[in-house]
Amino acid sequence: MKTTVEISKYPLNADYEPPILDFIGRLKSETNITVKTNATSTHIVGEYDEVMRILQKEIKASFEKYGKAIFVMKILNGALDI
Repeated sequence: MKTTVEISKYPLNADYEPPILDFIGRLKSETNITVKTNATSTHIVGEYDEVMRILQKEIKASFEKYGKAIFVMKILNGALDI
């Protein structure tokens, strides 16, 4: 089953840009998903189980590397043409 996730990351520190760019870069390195960014969020399209596995791994890595952050997600059943 395809899914589309819109995700935004809000690091809770003054130097917020490097953690966001690192997270997006790690997502873009994955070959089984499509990733597109805009000014306020990142959209991810792929098979549901694969997208969730990747997000679980990369959100955890973000917490471990950069500390506290807020992630806001919207999850759609189906693929959007991004």
